[in-house]
Amino acid sequence: MGANLSTAAAVLALISALAAAVAAVIRLRQRRGIATEAQRATYQLLHTASLAAEPLRAGLDRVNAAKAVRHLRTLVGAPGLALTGTDGLLGLDGRGAHHTPQLAAAGARAIAQNRSAVLGQNDLPCDRMDCVVRGAVVAPLTGPDGRSGAALVAVADGQPAPGLVQATLETARWAAAQLALAELDSSRERLARAEVRALRAQISPHFIYNALTAIASFVRTDPERARELILEFAEFTRYSFRAHGEFTTLAEELRSIDRYLTIERARFGDRLQVRLQIAPEVLPVSLPFLCLQPLVENAIRHGLSRKPGTGMVSIEASDAGAECHITVEDDGVGMDPAVLVAGMAQAAGESDDSGQHVGLSNVDERLRSAFGDQFGLVVETALGAGMKVSMRVPKFHPGVRA
Repeated sequence: MGANLSTAAAVLALISALAAAVAAVIRLRQRRGIATEAQRATYQLLHTASLAAEPLRAGLDRVNAAKAVRHLRTLVGAPGLALTGTDGLLGLDGRGAHHTPQLAAAGARAIAQNRSAVLGQNDLPCDRMDCVVRGAVVAPLTGPDGRSGAALVAVADGQPAPGLVQATLETARWAAAQLALAELDSSRERLARAEVRALRAQISPHFIYNALTAIASFVRTDPERARELILEFAEFTRYSFRAHGEFTTLAEELRSIDRYLTIERARFGDRLQVRLQIAPEVLPVSLPFLCLQPLVENAIRHGLSRKPGTGMVSIEASDAGAECHITVEDDGVGMDPAVLVAGMAQAAGESDDSGQHVGLSNVDERLRSAFGDQFGLVVETALGAGMKVSMRVPKFHPGVRA
């Protein structure tokens, strides 16, 4: 009997020890958990905001509004949420579908007056016995210019509480910021297209005149050479004046430059020497359309054409890990660096008759706009020492694809 009691006591002691060990492990795992409740809540909030931001940054229309509104409702924490525009309801998630005309009208008033409002049950009359809508919070999405083009309408199943009012106002302010960023992206795209058009307008008069003059000189003496030059000229202009795409590949840009140089060699003869050193692995790299050709044209038109005797243009593209490094260099007349800096500053705001500063400034701005301020042009020059223009292009960059 005593032995049995001793055995039972030992078993109980062992069980107690195991239970204590398990409890210790559980407490340890809790302390070493992936995240606390507060951290998980923060993650969930940021994740939901990210899901809502993507369609808002794509522009406010019914398709994008329908994608965004359900995530916005989660951020607000309302039973129902409507996103309205100047043309009526854009999207609705949750309760309140049978109040659509009233919600759209409330949103239109908030947009017109640019003022938020809290609606009660008397503002949302309904003859449905099962209707649970008792109020709403209306908040305009006010942009940086102080005007609004959309509004959030948060539906409540009681008199809207202060927490719902504040959540709706803050979410509307955040959504308005996303729409402002979308408009900024759109403005940048329009600016990029305008800058490409400006480059085309700058390049075409000088080059077309010189190209046609060079071709004409071969029409009688060497008709076959004239025919080849006409085909090269046609392909070059087709590429330069293409109607789509802000980006191209390095391979396509170099192919167009080769056509350009073929025509320029016909004009300059042996005076123009060209050296190419291109790493094959960087040929697929995407870069802004017409960002190399203006540099090559500047080298010939402003550097070599004014130099007596033979001139050399060197084009290099090398693999530098996550980047592609490209340089266009000439051994022409060069220029005073102070004059270059002043000219580029002037060209950034207005036209320049020489075209050199416009071309450099234009390419520099488009590189910075596409990849960031750290990816602008680097220009090295001095009087009588030629000019070297360098650029760094990331091999992969969000939103940049040829």
